[in-house]
Amino acid sequence: MVSKEHNLRRPDFFIVGAPKCGTTSMTEYLRQHPDVFMARGEPHFFGSDIPSRLRGRKEEEYLDCFSEARNEKMVGEKSTWYLYSKRAAAEIKQLCPHAKIIIQLRNPVDMLYSLHGQFAYLLSVEDIVNFEEELNAEEDRKKGLRLPKHVHPEKLFYSEIPLYTEQIKRYVDAFGWDQIHVIVFDDLVSNTLKVYKEVLRFLEVDDHTPNLKVYNPGGLIKSQIVHDIMRNSWIRRVARTFLPTTTSRRVGQMLSSWNRKPRPPMEKHVRKRLQEQFAPEVEQLSKLLDRDLTYWCKQDTPCVFG
Repeated sequence: MVSKEHNLRRPDFFIVGAPKCGTTSMTEYLRQHPDVFMARGEPHFFGSDIPSRLRGRKEEEYLDCFSEARNEKMVGEKSTWYLYSKRAAAEIKQLCPHAKIIIQLRNPVDMLYSLHGQFAYLLSVEDIVNFEEELNAEEDRKKGLRLPKHVHPEKLFYSEIPLYTEQIKRYVDAFGWDQIHVIVFDDLVSNTLKVYKEVLRFLEVDDHTPNLKVYNPGGLIKSQIVHDIMRNSWIRRVARTFLPTTTSRRVGQMLSSWNRKPRPPMEKHVRKRLQEQFAPEVEQLSKLLDRDLTYWCKQDTPCVFG
């Protein structure tokens, strides 16, 4: 889609979330397709109710995310908080009314544990590292108490993040089912290539087989020093200046992979507590998608990607 006003490509599709549901892997698989262009990072231009450090950019600045696109048939972006946002669907519809929407979902219990791990251990924005303690702090946090300094509080209301049914309905209302493709994380894990090729058919691009490695897995960090170096903005700028983009990204991915180790499984009583809490939501979601996902509330162990 080309913007006549600015003569820049507008995105043809969006991966809107949810976080920790395999969206980074799908983005990287699509990036390998010769007829698909994916914007770097997560622009988060839409979703004005979810604060972002990138908020306030003009439309031209957002469309510049796609300025490197050439003759690719489909141009897209991934921003994992678009699904959670109450406004993003309508805002995307206004700028890109014919866009295709990809939604990725995961067992709410496992998604929350993985998201908490990313916030607490990999991004260092969550100051309550014990998962159960964090769950118990949520009501205080909604009152403005016990909040860390460097993250927007909406992203710490963990129990609200995987309320998928309401979130999907907003996109159905805006775009209709014909423009929406839903991926269940379990399918992505069990048959990655099949799920990827279903996405290609949805996007109406040619068949293709990518390198199906796992990107952005969960876990803990091995070395805080290595982690801090990788997150240092000055060092990252230097690397981008003196190394080709593909080389700097490959080095970063290798270091990130080396510096992670598995996180211990969630305690069984915490899993049971969350399964009971999300059972009604999962039942509603099963009806919406016409697929029985209630086994999510009975699993003793998580479905792990990689």
